[in-house]
Amino acid sequence: MTGQPLDRSLDRRAFLARAAALATATAAGAAVALPPVATAAGSTTGGRRKNPLDHPDAYVRPRPEAFADPTELTIAEAGWLIRAGRLTPEQLVEAYLDRIGAYDGVYQAFNLVLADAARAAARDAARRPRRGVLHGIPLAIKDNYYTEGVRTTANSFLFADFVPPHDATAVARLKAGGAIVLGKTQMGPLATTRATTPAGVVTTVNAWAPTNPNTDPGGSSTGTATAVAGRMATSGIGTQTGGSITAPSNAQNLTGLKPTMGRVSAAGVIPLTYTRDHPGPLARDAKDAAIMLTAMAGGDPADPRSEGLPDVPDLIEAATPVRRGGRVRLRWNTRVGVLPTFASGTSATALARQAYLAQLAEIPGVTLVDVPLPEGWSQLTGGTFNNVRLPERSEPFMPYLRTDLRAFGVSVTSWLQGALMGGNEFITGQRAKLLLLERVLDELFDACDVVVQTDPVPFDILGLPEIAFPIGATAAGLPIGTILGGLPYAEDRLLSVVAAYQAVTDWHLRRPADPPAALAGARRAPSEAAPRLTAEQVAELTQ
Repeated sequence: MTGQPLDRSLDRRAFLARAAALATATAAGAAVALPPVATAAGSTTGGRRKNPLDHPDAYVRPRPEAFADPTELTIAEAGWLIRAGRLTPEQLVEAYLDRIGAYDGVYQAFNLVLADAARAAARDAARRPRRGVLHGIPLAIKDNYYTEGVRTTANSFLFADFVPPHDATAVARLKAGGAIVLGKTQMGPLATTRATTPAGVVTTVNAWAPTNPNTDPGGSSTGTATAVAGRMATSGIGTQTGGSITAPSNAQNLTGLKPTMGRVSAAGVIPLTYTRDHPGPLARDAKDAAIMLTAMAGGDPADPRSEGLPDVPDLIEAATPVRRGGRVRLRWNTRVGVLPTFASGTSATALARQAYLAQLAEIPGVTLVDVPLPEGWSQLTGGTFNNVRLPERSEPFMPYLRTDLRAFGVSVTSWLQGALMGGNEFITGQRAKLLLLERVLDELFDACDVVVQTDPVPFDILGLPEIAFPIGATAAGLPIGTILGGLPYAEDRLLSVVAAYQAVTDWHLRRPADPPAALAGARRAPSEAAPRLTAEQVAELTQ
């Protein structure tokens, strides 16, 4: 084990000051340099390797069932086989394209499959020197990330014909690491709800209930989640403003990581809310999430939110389980805060949470501690203050709001709400956010290092990191997940806890059954007996 996690000798006052400066810059409508966040001496995990994606811990020998089916491989397992010369990028891409051809007519995870480009990239990868564990790995990209020369629509009327001249920074970094883009995935219109058409007709289904479109697949990164859960991509990327990575991950048995605000550049991502947009991975386990974030993270001059931050720690090492005497233990002793009523009751979710806490408590290095909610939690995290984000989404789109409301489709209500919110309300909301952040940093995290979450929104408001992962299943076989939240830039601590939990459980290894053979290969028309979200429902559910 190395050093201490980056947590905690972090200057919390500096993070609070940075959040205040970001709020001020947003209110002024300007992108400005933000104050740097420093860490105390000795709080590093060792700095960045020359090529952090060629980390020795990034490669994992495949499980027996994964040897038989390339689409079952995690990134770490596929990377192991490619490095060993036992699998080629072309073979891996073709395996995924075969599944897309067979099942995406039912899943509707992709709105654009780049089959020819993916095959060409795989051939190119086979000729080039390996660039690390992502070399030759096929990924699914949410359709609000710019992709050079490829239509990027944000699933909206507004961007229906938009073809970006360059890749988003996160996409460019993944490709620089050797990853291959399989296609663009369906999403909530303009990143608001679960994936529907811009007019509100449900499209993408939950891979665990492909014949029932009423089963929530999570949103707005719906298509990426379904693509990864349905084994049509090794991993993928989404964005989160109000639960859009954690919710689909929990709904579809994935490990989704929303990093700290600014840890990943949002340059080249069609915006939703400047102070709350978080790019991040939706993966199969903690190790794969760490690999993805390692590739994506780091400063970018094109996004002031990403500069002046602590160095990215060794996330891959953090996500590697530690074993002593044949027993898994935590890499760092960690106090896990348990909020009131988190595991109360007898529902399937409550029982899964009880079992999860019991299993967690048995891992050496874990200490469960009961923590009270900070004063004013319900008010400060409720809908009134949460809605102060809405003017941030309306402001860049005001020219469209003035000319054609129909261009916003079924999600128009929240844009109108933002345009009509008064300046006094917005300023009051920003002050409330800073008060909430101060109480969370000084009170909640005074007693714990990570904390269970029952709702992603509070930590989305604050820009703090969260990780979602599976902990059980309902009687009907649908996944049950949970979320852990952490201190600023403490993604390594979160990954270490989840990696240890996944080393002693198998929920993350479970995969949904394939759609019925009678449906395979048939493209379901979006209007064919599919549910439809109304503008009122979208306003209620919007991220």
